[in-house]
Amino acid sequence: MRNTRAFAAVALVAASMLTACASNSNGSSSSETSYVAGDGSTILVAENKRGDVIKLAGKTLEGKNLDISEWKDDVVVINLWASWCGPCRSEAVTLEKVNKQLSQKGVHFLGLNTRDGLAAAKAFQDRFPTGYPSIQDNDGVLTLAFGNLGPAATPSTMILDRKGRVAARILGPVTEAQLRDVTLAVAEGS
Repeated sequence: MRNTRAFAAVALVAASMLTACASNSNGSSSSETSYVAGDGSTILVAENKRGDVIKLAGKTLEGKNLDISEWKDDVVVINLWASWCGPCRSEAVTLEKVNKQLSQKGVHFLGLNTRDGLAAAKAFQDRFPTGYPSIQDNDGVLTLAFGNLGPAATPSTMILDRKGRVAARILGPVTEAQLRDVTLAVAEGS
């Protein structure tokens, strides 16, 4: 089963490479970028092209300190969300479902709440509960840690490899299969 998922993820990457041409922020050709493949919403980064380790820490919505460096050697899925974001509501169930499926495989999930007050963020979490923590990024400073591969829309999902580097980014709402397959490809490849 594991090999089938890895093969499916590799096939997805290969198909994307044949049908899509990644470009960097100034629109130049993919030969000048660090991206392996992109289909418009999903970007996978070659292991030898991944940037620096992401440093991300903050207070959870419950007021506890959280630093993802504590999850060293694990894959980390970070989802940027906001209470006012319709697609964030629709993908909350998907995120929690994949979180439960992958929690025993060395994968941690983290929500990164943006441009919300604490009361609005907590109300969202009460309505759409997840088994993973969220931290607030009211001023957008935490999202700067991701550099070029940071969230470009709400929602966005970044997947960090076991070394803490951005290995994949998904813009827009995720599907269960998409999130699971990309996360497993990162977990098995890093």
